[in-house]
Amino acid sequence: MDAETSTSIASDPVKQFSVFAESRVGRLYDLTALLAAHNIHVVALSTLDATDCAIVRLIVDDPDQTRELMVNNDFYFTESDILAVELASEAQLKVILAALLEAEINIHYVYSFLLRPHGLSALALCIEDADVAASALSKRGLKVLTQRDVSR
Repeated sequence: MDAETSTSIASDPVKQFSVFAESRVGRLYDLTALLAAHNIHVVALSTLDATDCAIVRLIVDDPDQTRELMVNNDFYFTESDILAVELASEAQLKVILAALLEAEINIHYVYSFLLRPHGLSALALCIEDADVAASALSKRGLKVLTQRDVSR
């Protein structure tokens, strides 16, 4: 991976919001409707049912405005950097997993993007070491995305 690509990923990582939503009918709708009302697009989404709440993980095209909306509308959340990698086809899943295995990177969880430009898919990966993983993926010719790639 060249220095320019490495720097851009490190300086502009894809942001993931993990929202802790009460387990009640319509709470996911409330969250997505709030974002849509402010022209924020959810580009990746995953939910996990927990005992007293659901954890909604999402990637959006405007993390700054999303952060502000969540604070002002009583959505409890954490924010973290996540590694996102573009796929030209489902066959590249094997290449991604092989690269991470070879680099001895543990994968905590994975989910797919809902929307990507030009019909390309992408995966969001929560992993141990994003820098090493990004390097391993780039060496295999895969495009590691930055927040700029995700934003409109």
